[in-house]
Amino acid sequence: MLKINNIKAVLVFAVAFSFQFIQAQEEQGVHQRSEAYMAPTDPLVKEKLSKWENQKFGMLIHWGVYSVPGIMESWNLCSEDWIDRDSTMAYNDYKKWYWNLDKIFNPVNFDPESWADAADAAGMKYMVFTTKHHDGFNMFDTQQSDYKITNGPFQNHPKANVAKHIFEAFRKKDFMVGAYFSKPDWHSQYFWWDKYATPNRNANYDIEKYSWRWNKFKEFSFNQISELMHDYGSIDILWLDGGWVRPKETVNDEVRAWGAPIPEASQEIDMPKIAEMAREAQPGIIFADRTVHGPYENFLTPERTIPETKLENPWESCLPLGNNWGYVPYDPFKSPTAVIHSLIEVVAKGGNLLLGVGPKPDGTLPLEVVDKLGKIGNWLDKNGEAIYDTHAIDNYQDQNTYFTAKGNKTYAIVVFEEGKEIPRSVNWSKNLPSDKAKIKLLQTGKKVDFKIKGDRVEITLPKEIRSAKNSVAIAFSIEN
Repeated sequence: MLKINNIKAVLVFAVAFSFQFIQAQEEQGVHQRSEAYMAPTDPLVKEKLSKWENQKFGMLIHWGVYSVPGIMESWNLCSEDWIDRDSTMAYNDYKKWYWNLDKIFNPVNFDPESWADAADAAGMKYMVFTTKHHDGFNMFDTQQSDYKITNGPFQNHPKANVAKHIFEAFRKKDFMVGAYFSKPDWHSQYFWWDKYATPNRNANYDIEKYSWRWNKFKEFSFNQISELMHDYGSIDILWLDGGWVRPKETVNDEVRAWGAPIPEASQEIDMPKIAEMAREAQPGIIFADRTVHGPYENFLTPERTIPETKLENPWESCLPLGNNWGYVPYDPFKSPTAVIHSLIEVVAKGGNLLLGVGPKPDGTLPLEVVDKLGKIGNWLDKNGEAIYDTHAIDNYQDQNTYFTAKGNKTYAIVVFEEGKEIPRSVNWSKNLPSDKAKIKLLQTGKKVDFKIKGDRVEITLPKEIRSAKNSVAIAFSIEN
């Protein structure tokens, strides 16, 4: 326990540094990605992608052995400069300790239905679950590896094949279902071979010299993804992480800006073969081959950041509710107001928000997380018309007012600084209504009076709204 606590303490710096590192690389690359986007041509894929774009709000669930000690997922196994582990434990001893966490990972209170209930209460419409992170621990009953949730103390539980039951629970709530899968696998001898040290995130051997070994890894990856595509019901999204595992020819300045070591050989896993198999098993499935521009990056995935401007291509911002993706005790969570403000900004700029949460090692969501999700949902219950099924417009923002549109309606969403009293009136200058427009306050469902003064429209807020003292945001529908 002492060593685990030391590891947690030392990780504070490493995690903070990684946030800055990731945010910097995302801000540099997001506009390049927009320019490099390759739209799908398959009618079924286009249809599903359009449906996904209208969902607007989803849940990303990171859960694995890292939840047991409550530490950053996977990355402490990686021997790179930005990782700072407990100095009292040798690197190889640390890896053994980490990979042996599966011996005590026993989520006896696992309740996927309660997860789906919490996501539904939050107003979320789709989900992505980590079937395997970079550490190689499988949260599904793969037949390709013994390092899995169904081969430990939880193996005799009726819901031991957790991915299957998570997907089923969310489908019952009519969620679109996404399977996160890490392309790198640091536990596999076909990726990190024990013959050599593991200096960084890449394969630790000469792929060209030992091509047979890399071919075995490609086969291993294909077979695992095939299991997910064939044995786990309807899957809408294949969310592939680990963008350094990619064809050599796709490495560009954006990738080099990450600062991670770039191997000499191509680390491609034959995405055309995987895609063909996946879409035969799951017609219309959409792919997020993250940061690898081309036909398998159906939507862009800026991480821990929101693009500065509206993007024309499909995208989602991936933001954790806390500082970490998975469960970490005492992790400071974002307020419901902060999440709602991010959701409004993301949607106004044409994207979706994928909010990250981490279940505890016993299989339950932290009560604080459930509470915050419920408060987010309370706002969406009244104002969701301005969020769901909308699209971005050119004049999407005027100071603290964001705009969306749907059909013949424009929506104006005025956000307020957290903790501040609601003003007597609100005003904006872009997307002005006509003199005879009907403006309705979504929160009450009632029409409001407005005045156009020069180049601005002004609305005096009703007393029933101002009496609340403070508010997250107020949404109006405008019908000219």
